[in-house]
Amino acid sequence: MSERDALPPLNNAQIAALFDELADWLEFEGANAFRIRAYRNAARTIRDYPGSIAALAREDPKQLIAIEGIGKGVAEKCHALVETGQIPQLEELRRSIPPTVLEIMRIPGIGPKKAKALFDQLNIRTIDDLRKACESHHVQDLKGFGPKTEASIVEQLGRADFTEHRIYWADADAIAQQLREYLAPVESVGQLAFAGSYRRGKETVGDLDLLAESADPGPVMDRLAAYPLIGEVMLRGDTKMSVRLQSGLQVDLRVVPSESFGAALQYFTGSKAHNVTLRHRAKQQGLKINEYGVFRIDDESETYIGGRVEEEVYAALGLPCFPPEIREDRFEFEWAEEGPLPELVAHGDLRGDLHMHTSATDGRNTLREMAQAAIARGLRYIAITDHSKRVSMAHGLDADRLRAQWREIDELNTELGRRLKVLKGVECDILEDGRLDLADDVLAEADWVVASVHYGQSQPRDQITARIVGALEHRSVHCIAHPTGRLLNRRPPYDVDMEAVIAAAATEGKMLELNANPARLALNDIHCRAAQRLGVPIVISSDAHSTAGLDVLRYGILQARRGGLTASDVANTLAWSQFRKLIRAR
Repeated sequence: MSERDALPPLNNAQIAALFDELADWLEFEGANAFRIRAYRNAARTIRDYPGSIAALAREDPKQLIAIEGIGKGVAEKCHALVETGQIPQLEELRRSIPPTVLEIMRIPGIGPKKAKALFDQLNIRTIDDLRKACESHHVQDLKGFGPKTEASIVEQLGRADFTEHRIYWADADAIAQQLREYLAPVESVGQLAFAGSYRRGKETVGDLDLLAESADPGPVMDRLAAYPLIGEVMLRGDTKMSVRLQSGLQVDLRVVPSESFGAALQYFTGSKAHNVTLRHRAKQQGLKINEYGVFRIDDESETYIGGRVEEEVYAALGLPCFPPEIREDRFEFEWAEEGPLPELVAHGDLRGDLHMHTSATDGRNTLREMAQAAIARGLRYIAITDHSKRVSMAHGLDADRLRAQWREIDELNTELGRRLKVLKGVECDILEDGRLDLADDVLAEADWVVASVHYGQSQPRDQITARIVGALEHRSVHCIAHPTGRLLNRRPPYDVDMEAVIAAAATEGKMLELNANPARLALNDIHCRAAQRLGVPIVISSDAHSTAGLDVLRYGILQARRGGLTASDVANTLAWSQFRKLIRAR
């Protein structure tokens, strides 16, 4: 087998992440702005492309150039990547700059330009250097920083997990599926499962916990050690192995016998708080639960009573087998005491998608293409919600252009018949002074209005909260999009009183969006649960900017499950006739 054939296929998200990193390093170096923008645009194009970029690069790199947003240089780098597993320019930059600088760049609020200023003017190379500079108040003296920026950095450094290299769940999922496929040929392995925060569906993942059922650990460990994308083997014992991938992600493999597989899966899935409660209950019943199984304690002797599957572990305590997403010791044990567990929402429950963009603003596909992609995915209704005019960078729509688009939607609905209902919508900006970006008479003509904050995100808590609450009180607004404005690993949420927002949504009979984009996933799971308790309907939307972007809905479902949501809590699980009644009533 050649080196080329041995390389696991990279998915589009992984390739895009490498071009984003390349752009970060070039921006840090002060490279030409045009080149940087070209790589960022290429990353977005690759991430949204519906086919396999790696497959095109292997077959004929010239095919890549035909894709708008990918030039000759990017195509060549994609070809090098699938042939060798590396982009030479990126590897050169990684070698020339201390890797700790990347950790600084990834702190929310810093980015490449500010990291470069810290690097050049204060000789800051590490997180510890940055902390000391903040403590001595040298950071605020730099041009472009100031006391507020310094305080924000201190706040980020104070987070318990800020140094942990966490990646989007979506990216961790891609790696997990590649590893699963790579390890599948090992004949001595029975079951193979991933545990930890990945299995619980946390929005970001710090490492991967991998369990293999086998009586012979050697072959599966040998296979993992030969994985082409491994950076180093950190530890190898009799039944445990830890490796670090070239991407920096750590993978911990544990090989367990069949009688312990279920117990180990439960134990390493966690969470820690969930397991503490479980073990406390076991002790009260004269049992012991660990990664090896469930044991009854009689004086000083232990009798194995189960552990082959997770159900045996929970059944021994008279408990149901909790879905992994809710194992956080928040409400799951209370649910179990009240009766059968509610059935959490599933991807197949969704009937509609109520936030997406077209090429009329910053989307990549036309209105018709988005509609056809929705039909192909089994959706029954969608809302086209291009940006309003305030979002000028996205070529936002004024009243005339918006009404022209709505006339197109009327024509398309006539053509599509009962196959798909397309709602005439808009993502209307909530302006800095609290007004909406379009006149009341325009908004009154819409089928669906989502209001959102894009500008003035650093305003004080009371002001941002008042803006969002005011939008909820507007008679034409149905829903608030991405209510906290966060971008995971890149931008913290703006300072908004979500308790007040959720209460206002309940009072006004409005909805809140769970944005399924893996970089957003806002609402978070805690806010989903709070909305559920007040009866606020949640809308899980893709915020798609391309036909491929519709596929992110499954990440929103995962987040909703972590919040304990059922199909009845999610408005767009309703059939179109029911959803139409809901929005008219509200």
